[in-house]
Amino acid sequence: QVQVVESGGGLVQAGDSLRLSCTASGRTRSISAMGWFRQAPGKEREFVAAIRWSGGSTLYKDFVKGRFTISRDNAKTTVYLQMNSLKPEDTAVYYCAVDSGLAYDTSDYRGYDYWGQGTQVTVSS
Repeated sequence: QVQVVESGGGLVQAGDSLRLSCTASGRTRSISAMGWFRQAPGKEREFVAAIRWSGGSTLYKDFVKGRFTISRDNAKTTVYLQMNSLKPEDTAVYYCAVDSGLAYDTSDYRGYDYWGQGTQVTVSS
């Protein structure tokens, strides 16, 4: 089992920055990738960014490229999502997820095995 805990959400104004953190604990040796997804009210969950644990390659959804950066700290089994130039449309609950399998497609939520409880990000205009 892997436990996943996110933190760092909050209420900010458009143009501000936030950094989300996600720490995994438990059977962390099985981690192959970690990702961030978000879900706004009335909308489906969508992929934001992911990072592979081995090699550190990253993947971003188009709408966050150039604004968000995902990074990892292997020693702390922690992933960060640095969010800059936030927009009101970034308002959502952000979820961190852990893939303990083969991570074929890190943008597909169905490949992730463990999820955090989510952290709210609200961007006012």
